[in-house]
Amino acid sequence: MIFPSNRVRIFVATKPVDSRKGNDGHSALVQSLLRKDPFTGTGFVFRSRRVDSLKLWYFDGTGLVMAYKHMKDVTFIWPATRDSAFSLNHPLLEALFSGLDWRKVKALEALSPAAAE
Repeated sequence: MIFPSNRVRIFVATKPVDSRKGNDGHSALVQSLLRKDPFTGTGFVFRSRRVDSLKLWYFDGTGLVMAYKHMKDVTFIWPATRDSAFSLNHPLLEALFSGLDWRKVKALEALSPAAAE
């Protein structure tokens, strides 16, 4: 799976969108619904009405990249539908695209190594 780098900020649109939209349609959605500039390198995740497919859409500096995933016989875990968006970090994005319950993914606390004496 091709994911954007860890430096790319990811927004998840909570409202379902028409999965047949192409790059122009998604650009218009980002500008009108999310009030963001689609060509800044920010990534956006959209869902279908039945929550069985997702699209990851972002501009990588040279062109638009779109990844699509359709789940068979199951649906993605999704928050309550509102007319807004929220930000996800990359481990949560990977969990979401894997079909895991991304709300239960917890980051491990990284401890600094002790200095050698």
